[in-house]
Amino acid sequence: MTAQILDRVLTVWRIGDPQGAFKIFNVTGPKLYPGRWTTAATPMTYTGEHYSTAMLEKLAHGSGYLPPNQHFIEITIPNGVSYEMVSPARLHGWGDQSCDIAQAFGAKWQRENRSLLLFVPSVVARMEKNIPINAEHAEFGQVTASLHQPVWWDERQFSNATPAHRARAG
Repeated sequence: MTAQILDRVLTVWRIGDPQGAFKIFNVTGPKLYPGRWTTAATPMTYTGEHYSTAMLEKLAHGSGYLPPNQHFIEITIPNGVSYEMVSPARLHGWGDQSCDIAQAFGAKWQRENRSLLLFVPSVVARMEKNIPINAEHAEFGQVTASLHQPVWWDERQFSNATPAHRARAG
């Protein structure tokens, strides 16, 4: 796979706690809690292609519960930066629960510094993309993030919603 050049300005999304132990836009959290495409030694900042993708990913990892004080940021990626896109059909086993294949791929990509962005499929919304950003790439300084704003969750999204809410949602 070779890097391509982004031909447009791209806005991606990230959700986190601005007062939490880990800033919304850094790789401290991924170093401690690796994801599908990362290892502790090769952290990246996960972002969602859409605001809704970022929300779905947060919900999936929270098992129906979320920590308080969740905020979102818009991250702007300028045109002219490098990216690669993972094709699910060419990376068999990327969605396995063990994450071994995806982590090996992502770690190699990050270590080789092949591009700033890696477009990968979302496990929870297979037609959507997550876009890990390699903060160690030379182009990272071109990336900007907005001020954080509160996320407003609909309580029907959580497993601990009241029976009345679950009945109305059904």
